Amino acid sequence: MIINHNLMANNALRNMNINSNAAAKSMQKLSSGLRINGAADDAAGLAISEKMRGQINGLDQASSNSQDGISLVQTAEGALNETTSILQRMRTLAVQGATDTNTSTDRTNIQDEMDQLTKEIDRIANTTQFNTKNLLDGSMGSTVSTAVANIDTNKSLLSSAGAAITSATTLVGLENAASSNLGIAVGDTVTVSYVENGTQFTKDIAVATGTTLGDLSTGNVTLTVATGTATGAIDADAATAGFAGGIYGLTFTVKDSAGTVKTAATNALSAFSETTSAQDKRLDGSATFQIGANEGQTMNLSINNMSSAALGVSNLQAGTQSQSSAAISVIDQATAKVSKERSKLGAVQNRLEHTINNLGTSSENLTSAESRIRDVDMAKEMSTYSKNNILSQAAQAMLAQANQQPQQVLQLLR
Repeated sequence: MIINHNLMANNALRNMNINSNAAAKSMQKLSSGLRINGAADDAAGLAISEKMRGQINGLDQASSNSQDGISLVQTAEGALNETTSILQRMRTLAVQGATDTNTSTDRTNIQDEMDQLTKEIDRIANTTQFNTKNLLDGSMGSTVSTAVANIDTNKSLLSSAGAAITSATTLVGLENAASSNLGIAVGDTVTVSYVENGTQFTKDIAVATGTTLGDLSTGNVTLTVATGTATGAIDADAATAGFAGGIYGLTFTVKDSAGTVKTAATNALSAFSETTSAQDKRLDGSATFQIGANEGQTMNLSINNMSSAALGVSNLQAGTQSQSSAAISVIDQATAKVSKERSKLGAVQNRLEHTINNLGTSSENLTSAESRIRDVDMAKEMSTYSKNNILSQAAQAMLAQANQQPQQVLQLLR
């Protein structure tokens, strides 16, 4: 019998410590709700879990970023809604001023309101902000390295016998897209009219046998035939680049020698639509939205200049019947530009709403995956804790029994 080394007690003590430590770990997991409380609990699982947490936090913040982007877009679109209302009122005034039942005093009053409405368009463009960031003054637009001249394109014209037009195509014998002769004859007059920087310019050109499309170039308008088209489209290029040199409301009115308007020829020659908008030089101010958890998961948004100069209604005149009539076409073009910009903003908002939905789904699924790695199964861990606790108590009881064994040595010493 040995008393210096109580091996049974040592064994019971060792097992009691093991069970006590295991019970302590189970209690830590139960109290925290986490299976992994430190790297030692599951080194690989901790690394995976932390990487997932980074993704989850990134997705949640990206969702918040996207919501801020929607707020920005709504702010810009709401301001442009008022700009549209102003342009509608300006158009009404232009139609009112285009009839000669008005006196000069009436037209002065119309011009006064037109001027105030133009100033309000500029005020909206210059003061609409989101988080102190200007939205509509062009500072959020994409890069324009040099000023751009606007271009209007007419694709409704054909040369004689349906051939493609060239700059040398004569007006006499000119046909429309349906190969119907426009009826322009020698002795007719073509009146070129356009608005530049709010001022109307007109010029009469007498039609001779050799008068060509190129001969209709005048002032700030240069007519050229676009290349790469099957039928030959004619471009009206502004000779001067930038907002100040933009041409708007371009029309070619054909009249016979008696002054009667030739409607078919006028409509075909005047069927221009803007294909390139005038732009002033500017730095890149487009916004980049971080809409994902990782680098490069972004989208860009640029908002064009929505000032009166950019829309072509700056200094627009309505003092005479012809000026008011020209203003109608100019305002229609401006309204189309604003509507196009609003449409773009609406599309971006819809996209961001889908982005938020996708980010929410991804965050939810990743959170579920991370939970399976890091969170503790309470029921299972409670069973483990109960087992370890009972074993610890049993080991403690056996330790007490083992400590009683050396007492038997005293029987030999009597």
